[in-house]
Amino acid sequence: MREVDVIGVRVEMPSNQPIVLLREVSGERYLPIWIGAVEATAIAFAQQGVVPPRPLTHDLLKDVLEATGSPLTEVRIDDMRDGVFYATLVLDGGTEVSARPSDSIALALRTGTKIVCADSVLEEAGLAVPAEQEDEVEKFREFLDQVTPEDFES
Repeated sequence: MREVDVIGVRVEMPSNQPIVLLREVSGERYLPIWIGAVEATAIAFAQQGVVPPRPLTHDLLKDVLEATGSPLTEVRIDDMRDGVFYATLVLDGGTEVSARPSDSIALALRTGTKIVCADSVLEEAGLAVPAEQEDEVEKFREFLDQVTPEDFES
């Protein structure tokens, strides 16, 4: 397993499909995962520090975990089958819950939990970005600085 950071979300054109982009903490691979608009908004809210007046689903789950004394200790993106990514929420005490990566990432951002990705997933779906192409990644980051959660609403 390799630790990954969330670079951000954006809408891929021309399909108009949101993606979340992850990057190896100690490596050069990026992992794009296509996600739903609601999850893209949830991730963007968390990255921008937006606190809604009433808890959204991921905020509610965070509150439930805290209230029950079962903190989230790790998010694992642990499998990919037929182009579909799978994740596992690891709770304090070792309990594991299967989840979608998009929901897992949104929850991890709210709880400050580490996200790791299986080597096999990075080998299959990761994209190595040579240093000379880092300017494209920087353009993506600049885009992320300007995007708002409302950009993902239909």
